[in-house]
Amino acid sequence: MHATFPSLPGIAWPVTKRPITATRVEAHASGREVRSPLYPAALYEFTLPVEGLTPDGSFPGLGTASLQALLSLYIQCRGTWGTFLFTDPTDGVATNQALAAGDGTTTAFPFARTLGGLTETVGWVTAVSRVTVAGVTQAGGWSLTAPNLLTFATAPAVGAVIAADFTYAFPCRFMDDGVDFEHLMQGLWAVKSLRFRSIAP
Repeated sequence: MHATFPSLPGIAWPVTKRPITATRVEAHASGREVRSPLYPAALYEFTLPVEGLTPDGSFPGLGTASLQALLSLYIQCRGTWGTFLFTDPTDGVATNQALAAGDGTTTAFPFARTLGGLTETVGWVTAVSRVTVAGVTQAGGWSLTAPNLLTFATAPAVGAVIAADFTYAFPCRFMDDGVDFEHLMQGLWAVKSLRFRSIAP
């Protein structure tokens, strides 16, 4: 079970989200290259400036114990070692997302989300509110298998499109084994740069 990244009202701008990939490139004497992708899908690096954290609610807009929430997550993860779930407020909800078409035998389908012209598997599904098969809402007969599989008790029919409404998060780890928590004034702390990256689930 992953820890969850806390809600931090003091997160400031700019927030960066950087897709990262890895490719093995081998050059030949002819000048041609052979390129092999090493990751099956992109991973993401996040950088958040947190301008306001409070230990005691001195600044009501920052929560009641936001300093403790972030500090305890970082210590619990032991820096780069442990993992947590981060919900990106701009990339965490899918509505009527087509997942696959049934073949009459397959019962488990990975959750995915469409981003422009790309459809990729999501890292960790946090909740499923609706599942349809061939456009018909399924009241039961399915379950969420962590981290990201939709499992049916009976295989959907051949050609039946499977879709779902769901929320998802990114399994992540911190990128640094040390983070500076700055005490700016009584009751107010900050972290200039909090860096973490997604990992394969």
